[in-house]
Amino acid sequence: MYQATLADAAAAAPSTATAMKMAPADWSQRIVRAKKAYSVRRSDLTRTEDLRVCAEAPRAGDLVLARVTQLGMHQHLESADGRRQKLWPGDDIVVAYGERYAPDQFEAIVPDDLSPCQLVAGGGVAARVLTRHASIKPATQIEPLGLLADAHGVLNLQRAALGEARGRAPLVIAVLGASMNAGKTTTAAHIIAGLRRAGLRVGAAKITGTGAGGDRWLMCDAGASPVLDFTDMGFASTAGLASSTVETILANLNGHLACAAVDCAVIEVADGVLQRETSALVQSHRFTKYVDAVVFAAPDALSAIAGVRWLEERALPVVAVSGVLTASPLASREAAAALTVPTITIEELATPSVLFKILPKVPQLLDHANRYR
Repeated sequence: MYQATLADAAAAAPSTATAMKMAPADWSQRIVRAKKAYSVRRSDLTRTEDLRVCAEAPRAGDLVLARVTQLGMHQHLESADGRRQKLWPGDDIVVAYGERYAPDQFEAIVPDDLSPCQLVAGGGVAARVLTRHASIKPATQIEPLGLLADAHGVLNLQRAALGEARGRAPLVIAVLGASMNAGKTTTAAHIIAGLRRAGLRVGAAKITGTGAGGDRWLMCDAGASPVLDFTDMGFASTAGLASSTVETILANLNGHLACAAVDCAVIEVADGVLQRETSALVQSHRFTKYVDAVVFAAPDALSAIAGVRWLEERALPVVAVSGVLTASPLASREAAAALTVPTITIEELATPSVLFKILPKVPQLLDHANRYR
């Protein structure tokens, strides 16, 4: 009876064709009441009297008002402040279009029209699913009601993006990984905590991925400030972006951290090093220019060995291995026996004395910071 009631509520909501005929005042109220996603947090949706909806073909980054029709994998929508908003069939949501490349979840693209599609990330990304991992539920189904627009045209995340910024922090540490769920963000957070304990001011950024705030909040909680991600540069997702665009995101996020006068920066690059955007980025000249040290996160010994060798063949400065692998002393010993760089547990990364050994520049930065503060 309960499920039937929810289905009836969803069915009773106006269809896209009917909704497009609604009066501006009705649209204004729906936008006000709609649940807004983390991905659209930089867009100003407070002046709803200036907003309308339109039926143009969507592009990556366009904001869309959509109706939830059937719950699936994602049953909550993350808000700008990180709250998990429970979704119900019939809910209106404001999310952004974007691609997704997630081997453990969905492969998805931006559709050509406003036909029904899916919510492919809890941070608020709309797309059309092509494939999914066999172990997860089908995606939550949504019906786009229209793209949000004002007098200047369709609202796109690019409008509210941070501007260009030049420069780099005195020390930039990149955390790369073998795959999704290898422990990259946890590794990054512990490095941040260790640097903070040493007395340094640390900034952090997530360069690539799919719009969601969980990784950002973890870095904030570890003591980094500021913490930025690719959504600050106007992208709901970096999947499908040109290599030059991803490199520009790297440069600008580093620039904004440098402008904040941090002593060092910890940056995370999503997914595994074989993911198409990640692979292109880490092999670029710009990555070499902006990164001083790489910590590699791996789920097991074999991926640690293969990943470090892949990076070293490309002359990238790998200084340590960590991540999920280090939860197992046996797996850690397997990796250590075949590697020339140390295998360090997550907890050890939060220890200044350990960071001093793998990052010789840290004591110099600390001495400089103590002199001029």
